[in-house]
Formats: sequence, structure tokens, C-alpha cells
Amino acid sequence: MATVKLGFVRHGQTQWNLEGRLQGSSNIPLNDTGRAQAREAVAVLAAGVEGAGAWDAIVSSPLDRARETAQIIADGLGIELGPSYPLLAERDYGQAEGVVEAEALERWPGKIGGGIESLESVVARGRAAIEQIMADYPGKNVAVICHGTIIRYTLSDIAGWQLDAIRNGSVALLGQDAQGALELELVNDRVPSAPDASPSR
Repeated sequence: MATVKLGFVRHGQTQWNLEGRLQGSSNIPLNDTGRAQAREAVAVLAAGVEGAGAWDAIVSSPLDRARETAQIIADGLGIELGPSYPLLAERDYGQAEGVVEAEALERWPGKIGGGIESLESVVARGRAAIEQIMADYPGKNVAVICHGTIIRYTLSDIAGWQLDAIRNGSVALLGQDAQGALELELVNDRVPSAPDASPSR
């Protein structure tokens, strides 16, 4: 039975999200829809753990869209906003930053080249961030506000199968049992269902 939870929330929508642009390490602010999505995530997080005040801490990526989302959620949960972790920053898209995704895929098939950070690097950062957060908050339930690609591929690596794209403002829950094993309990606000044969990337 899970004893500790990490609640991953993708930041709310930005104008570049709306336009389908790769924003990665670019510091793009939330739009009004994104702020509303952050407020809606509060109820999903609150339902994800038992008891009032069950979230002990909230941390985030240092990028503005994640910090603002985290502040809105912290206010909604009635907890203080915690630190940012550089390891949680979104995938660096290099020359593809700001480019519409379809065009980026034409220019850099598979999003390889052009200074685009590899998915292996993203997953390694995500894994290291989880270890650091759990070391900083032992035995605590921590909400982690960051980005779609790092959430998707890090949690896919943990789950052992490929997750769908992570929606803006959605919640994914990782539970840790007494033996330290991590298990995916929620993704995109829903209980996940592993495909019969879909190896993780």
C-alpha cells in the first residue's frame, strides 16, 4: 500500500501552448486559461490524498509558467510555496524553441538534432529530481509542478510503458510503498491502464 505520494501537475496553458509552439526552456507566462486550469488542479490534488491538509509541500520547475501554477495551487491548498528545482525544467528544444511543432518535426525528424535535448537526458533529470525531492522531504506528500515532456517520459520510464501526452493542468500521482517502490496511480486526472504490449521508451 502506498504510504507517500508525489503529485505531478503540468503547468497551465500558455499562448505558445495554444499556438502549438515548442517552448521548452523558453520562459513563457500562463494565459488566463492556464490560470483557470491551475485552480482546477487543486481539487484533483486534494482528492488524491486522504485527510485535510494531506499535501505537505509544493515545489516546481524554476520557469515562470510552472512557478505561477505552483503558487496558485499552493494558495488553493493552503500551503506555502516551496523551492524550485532546476532539474525539473522542461526539455530544451534548442533551435526548435518557438517553432510550431509540425514544422519542427519536418526540420528535425524525431526531434533529434538542432540542439534539442535527448529524451534520455530528460528522463535522467526527471529521475534525479524525484530522488532529490524525496531526500529533501522524506515521508512527505509533495506536489511537483513542472512540464509535459519531463512528466510524460519520466513517469513512462517508471511505469514501464508509454504514457499519452500530458494535458495542461492535469495531475499524475506516484505512490511510494513502505519498501520504496514507486507506482503510477493517476495520469491526466485518471487511473491509468497499461496497454498489453507497449514497451516504454
